[in-house]
Amino acid sequence: MNTSPGNAISVRLKLDHRAGVLARATAIIGQCGGNIGAIDIIRIEKGTIVRDITVDTSGTEHSEKIVNALSQVEGLEVVHVSDRTFLMHLGGKIEVQSKIPIKTRDELSMAYTPGVARVCMAIHEQPKKAFNLTVKKNMIAVVSDGTAVLGLGDIGPEAAMPVMEGKAMLFKEFGGVDAFPICLNTKDPDEIIQTIKNIAPGFGGINLEDISAPRCFEIERRLDEELDIPVFHDDQHGTAVVMIAALINSLKVVQKKFEDLRVVVAGMGAAGIACTEMMLSVGVQNIIGCDRTGAISKDRNDLNAEKRRMAEITNPGQESGSLQDVIRGADLFVGVSGPDLLTVDDVKAMNTDPIIFAMANPAPEISPEIAEPHVAVMATGRSDYPNQINNVLCFPGIFRGVLDCQATAINEEMKKAAAYAIASVIKEENLSRYYIVPSVFDRTVAKKVAAAVAHTAIESGLSRRGHE
Repeated sequence: MNTSPGNAISVRLKLDHRAGVLARATAIIGQCGGNIGAIDIIRIEKGTIVRDITVDTSGTEHSEKIVNALSQVEGLEVVHVSDRTFLMHLGGKIEVQSKIPIKTRDELSMAYTPGVARVCMAIHEQPKKAFNLTVKKNMIAVVSDGTAVLGLGDIGPEAAMPVMEGKAMLFKEFGGVDAFPICLNTKDPDEIIQTIKNIAPGFGGINLEDISAPRCFEIERRLDEELDIPVFHDDQHGTAVVMIAALINSLKVVQKKFEDLRVVVAGMGAAGIACTEMMLSVGVQNIIGCDRTGAISKDRNDLNAEKRRMAEITNPGQESGSLQDVIRGADLFVGVSGPDLLTVDDVKAMNTDPIIFAMANPAPEISPEIAEPHVAVMATGRSDYPNQINNVLCFPGIFRGVLDCQATAINEEMKKAAAYAIASVIKEENLSRYYIVPSVFDRTVAKKVAAAVAHTAIESGLSRRGHE
């Protein structure tokens, strides 16, 4: 049973103040599969003691099982149960805070009227000054329509807000980038595009988030063409950048080259297509994409426009069949689909020293416990296994870089620069099958990514600041 802090509860217990009661409570939690964290004394009363016990669980049903079992313990009363994740979200996770205190009339007159009018006119006369005289200098819009949220699907704009708030937190924590969540009550691509264009003057970049395919492709493409600030769909390109970083280091471990790989990609939505395109851009030549029907090939007449485009540039042998058919002899499996697609037999049918990137969340395409004995490198999207392919390694640094150089767009070369920067954080002598990507808490990652992205933007002619 996989427990997680994301499903943690805090149980307030009132116990008889005598030997053995707490021990029975902790034993019950252990027997039920709960993972105990902190045990805190809240207060001591006559004959009783009140404690809070933090317990990681696997979900709501598991939590209820633990609480019900505790309720049966003699000498113990369950006073209250709190869901720690819900407590964190009370009132939202972010706030707007002034950088400058306003305590005097002088400060008020400069921050607002009448002094602010001179700043407004300076921007009116030279609009590019907005990058230095407003929040545009360091502000990103995190925009979603709530149609492809995590593994939850189309849950709507209100329900998407906690994810967008969390994204804003990560921007600030890891990249020093201010970000604001914006969830739109429309699924119409034209309306989404026009809304983003209308709000763009207040932002230095746009991070598209959790917008379903294939609409996300058109939305990003048109915004790229029609805006003069960077637009980045993280579900596509963030995933691809970190996956390529993991692949760069994995190939050093197994001593193979991009051009020699046979790759199978499971899931040809936004992330799968972006991963495929980026692998092609770094030199991989033999990639077979698979959807629910099987291999993507030119002879299929059920493909949408994006998959037809993929059929033209992948699967050089035009192989057909199921995932199980085409994975034979593969060097790399990239999973951005769903749980339990691969079996041990599939892995054994791959080439020598196979690499498995099973990135579906929360349940990967194959469990690491099952696959690990048969692979050279195993990575997932989860934080409780080695080699987590996590977008937070990418997007804070990319936007830090584009804001620093006031870039007008993010091109393929900037994405590749980000991938190589992430990979470079791990020195070659420290690489191993269990350590191909740096920790998400490594504070050097965003700095290296930002520097590489800014440099590449300048070299590509996409920086307003030029060679500085």
